[in-house]
Amino acid sequence: MKNREEAGQKLSEKLLKYKGEEGIVMAVPRGGVPVGYEISRQLDWPLDIVMVKKIGHPTNKEFAIGAVSFNGQVINHEAGVPSDYIDTEVARVRNELNNQYHKYMDDKEPLTITGKTVILTDDGVATGQTLLATVELLKKDKPAKIIVAVPASSPDAMQKIEEQVEEAICLTCPQEFNSVGEFYQDFEQVTDEEVLNKLHDRRYHEEP
Repeated sequence: MKNREEAGQKLSEKLLKYKGEEGIVMAVPRGGVPVGYEISRQLDWPLDIVMVKKIGHPTNKEFAIGAVSFNGQVINHEAGVPSDYIDTEVARVRNELNNQYHKYMDDKEPLTITGKTVILTDDGVATGQTLLATVELLKKDKPAKIIVAVPASSPDAMQKIEEQVEEAICLTCPQEFNSVGEFYQDFEQVTDEEVLNKLHDRRYHEEP
């Protein structure tokens, strides 16, 4: 794929069957926003960001023991981590999420997904742990259905995701998966300015 925009355009072709439904495209910032922007344009749906961050194990921050959103959390209690550590991390991560969201959206409230079709997207999936936690947290708000659409994924992650959502769409899912960036000719980091511009262009396009 040339870049994230082209990936979003190709995913859109596989998602047009949902165009007549009431839905929202939820993108994981920052890399998922250009992908989600193209999907939202083709489906004529609003675009919002899904604010979820993982909680790392106290001895290995890269090992996720859970994930936190604005109004929910998913914790693997079998990891044997003290509850006071989890409480402290949940508060810290939630504060980070609020700061990041307000940087992008000022004082606007997140869009309501209850009863709507949600297309969740990112620019690629490696382990799938954060995206799986995101799906679990989105389900708490009772959307009509959740579709995960990504340009590239490892087979193992895609299999796990398929078991948790109504449909999972992936453009390429090779057995040899090293990193998300290997599937793009241009994988420059997405800037905050680009996220802001794309969100403000699509998020309230239906409002008068």
